Amino acid sequence: MIVVVLVVALVVDASYVTASASSAQAFKTATLLKTLNVNALITGEVGVGKKSLARYILPDAPMLDASNYDELLTTLSSVNKVIITNLENSPNIKKILDIIYNNNIRVIATAKSSYYNEFADKLFSVKFDIPSLRERPEDVEELVQKFIKEASLLFCSKEEFKIKNFKPDLSQNSNSLRRQVMIHYLLQDINENELIDIFQNYLADKLGSNSDYKNFLYLYEVPLIKAGFNKFKSQLQLSDRLGLNRNTLRKKIADNSKYL
Repeated sequence: MIVVVLVVALVVDASYVTASASSAQAFKTATLLKTLNVNALITGEVGVGKKSLARYILPDAPMLDASNYDELLTTLSSVNKVIITNLENSPNIKKILDIIYNNNIRVIATAKSSYYNEFADKLFSVKFDIPSLRERPEDVEELVQKFIKEASLLFCSKEEFKIKNFKPDLSQNSNSLRRQVMIHYLLQDINENELIDIFQNYLADKLGSNSDYKNFLYLYEVPLIKAGFNKFKSQLQLSDRLGLNRNTLRKKIADNSKYL
């Protein structure tokens, strides 16, 4: 069995982001796999592009989640190639892989980074591991610009968009990064009434205790303190501008420390 561990480029909407050298090289390897009749397992964190890469390799194959056991069994009875996502969720992986092997079905599968199964290890001759975006800062910069363009089309805006104080949210890789850019884009021209509506909708189902004012005060204080520090750079300046003495400001900072 040949095991290939690759640093694979992130795929977004059927196009690769190849800002990093490893991603560019991986694109060439993935393109080669399109011409080979081998089974491959793609592993990685959520949002790194596993499904998109699988679709790139097998563009015409049906794609099913491994947890949809009955649907997957039905599909395997009538195809010669298939994409199976989230392989770790299969309730009977041995039976699925036996059917694939016995019927000579070509399969591209995806799974989480830590996934291992002895039956899968025998079936998949090529294995891809897609690193997180935290390991590919060049690709993050490229993706941010890509998502900004996507947002401008979605919201029909021709205005120049500048992200201020932007720290990429890579907790779910491209999924969280795309969401973050979309929210920033949407909020760039928000007015006070729209902002109040957002807070109202957020709080609507959360109110109910006799200490709600205290419990939700951080929603006002945290962004105020953060914005103040970014603008005025010191507690002395910030306390003066907010009209608070320094002891009161220090207490508010300590009370909200987990958010600051």
